[in-house]
Amino acid sequence: MAYHPSASDDDDNDVGVARTYAWIVFALTFGLLISDYMSRQVLNAVFPMLKVEWALSDSQLGLLSGIVALMVGLLTFPLSLLADRFGRVRSLAFMAFLWSVATLGCAVAQDYPQMFIARFMVGVGEAAYGSVGIAVVISVFPKHMRATLASAFMAGGMFGSVLGMALGGVIAAKMGWRWSFAGMALFGLVLALLYPLIVKQARIAPQCATRAASKAAAAIKRPLSTLYSSRSVVATYIGSGLQLFVCGTVIVWMPSYLNRYYAMGTDKAGAVAAVIVLCSGAGMIVCGMISDRLCRHAPERKVALAIAYCLGSCLLLSAAFALPAGPAQLLLIGLGMLIATGTTGPAGAMVANLTHYSVHGTAFATLTLANNLLGLAPGPFITGKLSDLIGLHAAFQFVPLVSIAAAAVFFYARSHYLKDIARLTGERVSDPVNEIACEVKV
Repeated sequence: MAYHPSASDDDDNDVGVARTYAWIVFALTFGLLISDYMSRQVLNAVFPMLKVEWALSDSQLGLLSGIVALMVGLLTFPLSLLADRFGRVRSLAFMAFLWSVATLGCAVAQDYPQMFIARFMVGVGEAAYGSVGIAVVISVFPKHMRATLASAFMAGGMFGSVLGMALGGVIAAKMGWRWSFAGMALFGLVLALLYPLIVKQARIAPQCATRAASKAAAAIKRPLSTLYSSRSVVATYIGSGLQLFVCGTVIVWMPSYLNRYYAMGTDKAGAVAAVIVLCSGAGMIVCGMISDRLCRHAPERKVALAIAYCLGSCLLLSAAFALPAGPAQLLLIGLGMLIATGTTGPAGAMVANLTHYSVHGTAFATLTLANNLLGLAPGPFITGKLSDLIGLHAAFQFVPLVSIAAAAVFFYARSHYLKDIARLTGERVSDPVNEIACEVKV
């Protein structure tokens, strides 16, 4: 049977994860991420129905979306830290169960406050899934695949959004919006029950992490400090979050945009919006693969590519929303979203390379914190506020400009990236405890 070396790339060459099992772990973890985003984004497909039935403003609708991202941002760090300490597999299964039950609560909500509470609990359940899930995935594959894995895994969010909006729109048109939420909840509950039966912590935990954790509590302080001790890793968090302001906003409001400016019904608007989101997911994977291929021997190119993705998406989306409704606009939106999420792979790889292996779950939690507090939470809400004042089309014209700020922050990270990598590696060599821990390789 073929084996991958564990993500630690430790000197203990007998430590490995079976290739087939590694892909099973990826598939199940990826499936739960799809469920995560199906439960989160199905709301977007039924925005028009909720707006009419409960007489809601765009800012209220945006808040229903933003509260999930806000809770993810606020809770991802502490919950990921707990998952790193008490078992990632059990934590992932519990999270999935909680967000699925909360999504079922959305299906039975009778008014806006009840829906808000249910969405709040969806956010609590989903808070640490992305960060802990990707830590599980990269632990069973080689390091040189990090950008590809990070982008492919996070693309599950895009594919989940596609399914959530497309299926949610169709179900809502035929059976009512409540059944849209119920269908997403049932899918998540099934996977939540299967996951801990197949994925076992003992089979995915590298020996190096176990040894490092058993040495001394004092050794924890230095790994944790790598979460924020370098300029480039802090800049990566900020740049990634700002870019997701653009991506998250377009994804959330696109079904409503199509409903208002293209006169599409809920089902058709959800389907077309899903195609645009699918472009984002495909772009994540392709851009991540490009990053791994071009940057294996020139790590600083990761940051240069992130800058290019930010500026390219700004140009395309700005041109799109300067046009009137029509095929040309939809084409440019699709192309813009194809590269708008391209920063996900490089940013994930940069964070992994700049932080200690033993706190990768917490490191990705910090990245998720920035993504949500700077991007996914404020984006839909601010755009909803602007929409109430000037209309959704005019509000969308301002959104792509945030990518310029993201590019500027990534440019700052580029000037410090190699120096910070070298300093981190030097600290590892000089620290006897970390000689056992996993060496960071670019």
